[in-house]
Amino acid sequence: MKKKGFTFIEVLFVIGVIAVLAAIMIIVINPARQFAQARNNQRRNDVSTILDAVHRRITDNKGSFAEGTTCDALPGTTSTITSTVAAGNVNLCDCLVNNYLAEMPFDPRDSSAGYKSCADYDTGYTIIQDAATGRITVSAPSAELDETINVTR
Repeated sequence: MKKKGFTFIEVLFVIGVIAVLAAIMIIVINPARQFAQARNNQRRNDVSTILDAVHRRITDNKGSFAEGTTCDALPGTTSTITSTVAAGNVNLCDCLVNNYLAEMPFDPRDSSAGYKSCADYDTGYTIIQDAATGRITVSAPSAELDETINVTR
């Protein structure tokens, strides 16, 4: 009479092969890296969206961002785009939201970033206008994977 089934060695071999294949797939797919890349893509979209809104406002106001309004002028030093009044911060929300943006975009991973209203938001992004060239740069300082995300126009 012959017994049917697998030997203990055969079962261990199959489990070992499955474990090796699973480890290879995890290394190849690397979900943490995939999520970081997705967040960086969101950051690229956000900084481009903010910069596009700033340029549309400048175009609509014949070359000036804040002239004749209560809007903060574009800063000559790198400043965080937020509603918090402090040195090194700039509030652009009242000038951009509703006319150029539905709401202020914010860094997807920065725990202090978020948008509730123009009176309570922090994008986690920075902006600067070069005084010599007039070029505006919006940056995502919390970019992951050793990437630098800047958009300049």
